[in-house]
Amino acid sequence: MTSALIISNIILWLTVIGLSVLVFALTRQVGVLHERVAPAGALTPTSGPKIGETTEIVRTTNLDGEKLSIGGAAQGATLVFFLSPTCPVCRNLVPTAKSLASYEDLNLIFASDGDSLEQHQNYATELKIDFKAYVLSQALGLGYGVSKLPFAVLIAKDGSLAAKGLVNTREHLESLLESMNSGIATLQDYVKEYVP
Repeated sequence: MTSALIISNIILWLTVIGLSVLVFALTRQVGVLHERVAPAGALTPTSGPKIGETTEIVRTTNLDGEKLSIGGAAQGATLVFFLSPTCPVCRNLVPTAKSLASYEDLNLIFASDGDSLEQHQNYATELKIDFKAYVLSQALGLGYGVSKLPFAVLIAKDGSLAAKGLVNTREHLESLLESMNSGIATLQDYVKEYVP
């Protein structure tokens, strides 16, 4: 009886050691794969103005009723974040967009269309978005070729379109800034050109 117990314990310990080695090998492989995978930037659509083109000025009003011009040359770069009160990903990215704009010293505009003015005001209040930085404009979305949300457009200080794309994560938002700073339209273009 004791010899069967000893043999079963030895088999159990060999199994545990084998599984530990297997888990270590898999963990190492995941790390290697993580290093090899290129960063995913914002998905850049082909519709709308092209990266590098001068943006047209779109005149609209914010939730306070004040006139606002978006596009063209400005005192600093402008991040236009397109969202909707019914979009859960947009809701999660609003604090990220605010933090990134504050850190990078960007003018931040939240843009939407549709729904009632009251619904947008409640949404802005709930997410602590300044009414002065929130516009309702269908023309703005159509002008930049926005087809899915959340979408962001980065307009350089000189008024040229620095970057644009579908943004689902902080990494996607940061990729727009990286595109502007590096002069390469998308991270995918960078990978094609510089990564063997």
